Amino acid sequence: MQGIVLAYQRPLCRGTLQMRMMSSLPQQFDDAKSRLGSLKEDPGNETKLKIYALFKQATTGSVTTKRPGMMDFVGRAKWDAWNALGSMTQEEAQKAYIQLVDSLVGAEESKAASQAESGQKYSNLLVTCQDGLRVITLNRPSKMNAITREMYEEWILALKEAADDPNTVITAITGAGNYYCSGNDLSNFTNINPENMHEISKESGALLNRFVSAFIDFPKPLIGVINGPAIGVSVTVMGLFDAVYATDKSTFNTPFSALGQSPEGCSSYTFPRMMGPSRASEMLLFNKKFTAHEAKEVGLVTEVFPDASFQQEVWPKLQALAKLPFKSLVYSKALTRDMEKDILHQVNDAECDRLVERWTSEDCINAIMNFFSRKK
Repeated sequence: MQGIVLAYQRPLCRGTLQMRMMSSLPQQFDDAKSRLGSLKEDPGNETKLKIYALFKQATTGSVTTKRPGMMDFVGRAKWDAWNALGSMTQEEAQKAYIQLVDSLVGAEESKAASQAESGQKYSNLLVTCQDGLRVITLNRPSKMNAITREMYEEWILALKEAADDPNTVITAITGAGNYYCSGNDLSNFTNINPENMHEISKESGALLNRFVSAFIDFPKPLIGVINGPAIGVSVTVMGLFDAVYATDKSTFNTPFSALGQSPEGCSSYTFPRMMGPSRASEMLLFNKKFTAHEAKEVGLVTEVFPDASFQQEVWPKLQALAKLPFKSLVYSKALTRDMEKDILHQVNDAECDRLVERWTSEDCINAIMNFFSRKK
């Protein structure tokens, strides 16, 4: 429907269908607006742009205003989404808006029912613990497990719970679907109003600092189970893991300079020590994407498994590790890691301070806008 792609169509019960048949299209449109306000989760930047564009097309018609200036991220993105609808009629836009809201509400209801049934309390993670092995699964497969602000907070909480749980010996982090993690969700950048950009940047820097600190201070063995491509901060914090097991289909990419940004996750300290300065520069400065085997060669990955047998091989290995004496593991990690904790926190502070400056710089803004243009 002119650029509107829906993940699925929510099935409607007989009563809802009868009400739809009895009510007029404007009434259905008003009902959809009310239902949209009941959503508890952020549907993501791309979907919100579709909602905005359809609403404007349904209530105003085709776009007639000029495109906002380069610095107005939000305004330009909204204008582009609205303008992309072209000559869609207001009636067509109302129908598409209703259909999109139905799909969003239905998806959230299904997800809530699934979480209630499984006992999960997270929206973006799946957490299980059995026989000493706790598994934290990044669970936004349709978004390649991109990290939203809410997901950052949940990840921090999940690590704290793993640290405090006496039944947890080993903690593993993996991803649902084909990606391990694609880094920051684009909405983290595009949902910023230019008027409060500096304030949002400081808040984001503080959130990132807490996130990385959760890895620095994690007292138990922490293992990455990398099931697919990993990008950005999901890669940089791997220097704080105790082991990283990866499928041979995984890749590792930190495109900071391409986006006018700078390293985080203590990688400016851990990567040169791990890889050597020149190989670390390839990744952190020059945007080189490492294969799983290249990542193993430089010490970022502990062991690489064939993709076809990855899941069958890695989990029994971790289950065996979870049977090792708990105190021996914790004390051994403390002896090998605690001496550097103060340094790592200082590095984390410096990296986050630099990123706060980068996020509001002209070259970072231009790089991100160019990235959005290429993506479009």
